[in-house]
Amino acid sequence: MPARRLIETAHGTAGLLQRRSPRPWATLVLTHGAGGGTDSPDLVALARQLPRHGITVALIEQPWRVSGRRIAAAPAVLDDGLRAAMSALRPHTPLILGGRSAGARVACRTGRHLGAAGIVALAFPLHPAGRPEKSRVHELLGSGLPSIVVQGERDLLGAPYEFPPLQSVVTVPGADHQFRVPSRTEGTQQEAIDLVVRVVLTWIRRRLRHG
Repeated sequence: MPARRLIETAHGTAGLLQRRSPRPWATLVLTHGAGGGTDSPDLVALARQLPRHGITVALIEQPWRVSGRRIAAAPAVLDDGLRAAMSALRPHTPLILGGRSAGARVACRTGRHLGAAGIVALAFPLHPAGRPEKSRVHELLGSGLPSIVVQGERDLLGAPYEFPPLQSVVTVPGADHQFRVPSRTEGTQQEAIDLVVRVVLTWIRRRLRHG
């Protein structure tokens, strides 16, 4: 991955890792979750593989993570962090906004304001583990943008079947919230990550009518 750029925000220093496509027709901006950073295997795979297909990928590292804190900031602060990073990025191709887990929530809350053409939600935390009554589906449906959810079959923060039937949801077989698959399953870990990349690439192509 390229070197990390540092971006000053009202809530601290954010990080930006960008891998440009030589012939870009789209830009995908992704943010990380509350339990990890931009080194999540799914984010890394998307950043490595999509540019060869014409999609520039930028990974946004929130200020709380850059500063070394272990607990994520409040939702409003996360939203501000993404907006500040986007003002520095200034993509020149159609924008798709997304993220994993809490990052997907940020994308849903800010996508329309930032001019995104769609939302990629990786492991969307539909509810806290074991608390389905605390649904966050309003954030997903309230984005006002076309979206795709890529969800692990065993995700304790929202199994694929728990999402509204009109929502586009793709299941990663055997995977948990981190898209990890147990060794006893038929598929491998690499196959799970490859599926995530294929699904995202196909959806962006269809959404932007490219290819």
